[in-house]
Amino acid sequence: MNTLLSASASTPAGGEVSVLEIRGGRPLKGRVEVKGAKNLATKAMVAALLGESESVLRDVPDISDVKVVRSLLEVHGVTVTDEGEGVLRLDPRGAVSAHMEEIDAHAGASRIPILFCGPLLHLLGQAFIPDLGGCRIGDRPIDFHLDALRAFGATIDKLPSGIRLSAPNGLKGANIALPYPSVGATEQVLLTAVRAKGTTELRNAAIEPEIMDLIAVLQKMGAIISYEPNRVIFIEGVDTLRGYDHRSIFDRNEAASWACAALATDGDIFVGGAKQQEMLTFLNVFRKVGGDFDIHEDGIRFRRGGALKPVVVETDVHPGFMTDWQQPLIVALTQAEGVSTVHETVYENRLGFTQALNKMGADIVVHPEGIASPDRRVARRALEQAAVITGPTPLHGADVVVPDLRGGYSYVIAALAAQGRSRVAGVDIIRRGYEKFLEKLTILGADFDVVG
Repeated sequence: MNTLLSASASTPAGGEVSVLEIRGGRPLKGRVEVKGAKNLATKAMVAALLGESESVLRDVPDISDVKVVRSLLEVHGVTVTDEGEGVLRLDPRGAVSAHMEEIDAHAGASRIPILFCGPLLHLLGQAFIPDLGGCRIGDRPIDFHLDALRAFGATIDKLPSGIRLSAPNGLKGANIALPYPSVGATEQVLLTAVRAKGTTELRNAAIEPEIMDLIAVLQKMGAIISYEPNRVIFIEGVDTLRGYDHRSIFDRNEAASWACAALATDGDIFVGGAKQQEMLTFLNVFRKVGGDFDIHEDGIRFRRGGALKPVVVETDVHPGFMTDWQQPLIVALTQAEGVSTVHETVYENRLGFTQALNKMGADIVVHPEGIASPDRRVARRALEQAAVITGPTPLHGADVVVPDLRGGYSYVIAALAAQGRSRVAGVDIIRRGYEKFLEKLTILGADFDVVG
């Protein structure tokens, strides 16, 4: 029996959960709701620093990454009020410089501090970022960010404790071409350029739906931003910005995760709040694998449409197949009849999680240098890897340790699909990106206990 609620009294202090004992072999069935996207809400919160009046952000997910950003805003003097039902009110009018010790204390689990740089340079003339945290799935270089800030006129000093930035002469518009359409670097340029003097041209920009939603937030604040074909964004700097009132775009990563859970466990999951338009690429692959879905006004219902079939997937920046989608998909592909290949072209270490799946009975071979093929559509990158999944292979319970956010979710779903008992350790990290994760598992009929 699921003892989540009754076991809450034994949950470690602070609400942290470290180990789940999962009894698998039961389909997940029911309805779960997804709120605003982690990758928009946290960035929109940072954008509030740029306004001269209060901002209101709606559908904010209750996840640890949001708590980190809230803490960072508060140590910089921003008043953050939780009005309930996923509504945050952010007042930047008391913004001040924070001590590096305070920033470091709150930033250890997130890479968000780098995005504070542009707004803080405009507001205070200086900024400090500590060593960046986040999931260890690749090098995640910040060079794109620092090069962009230098182009705007920022002075950067690398210290043993982190990076100090200053802009004694203010920031000016720049012509910037990204070596890769990095989401984080695109956000950096947007958050910096809107108050820079003059016009900024950003080439090879990321165009993810969350980026477009951030542009919508900034436009509400008074920014002038235009998008042209071929990943070109123009930003005309303005002197002042006001606060915004905005409802976050839904979290398509979480929606896709629950869809893959329905495939892996042969379940039937209705994801409330999911929308078709932002998930077109995922839905195509989902259907090719053998999944079925129904589009409703208030969400999407996901289930199997028959036996699962093998596919070839290449991760890519939007509008390609997101790297965040491949990990839960691979769990489902272990049950497909034949050989599937997943080419990971975004992060070099994101296939390490497959070792635990093999421990549970999967047949997955990782090619560290990737696999060349004349049929490839995504340009080959030096850091890419590939996973070859042969199925179907019955999964059995095992003891595994969560490696990162999406990998952790995938382990839980694999354990729920497997026969027997599994212990999944280190599940706290899942709370970085999945709101009320354990409660949602309970709603879907998962059989697990919180054991430590």
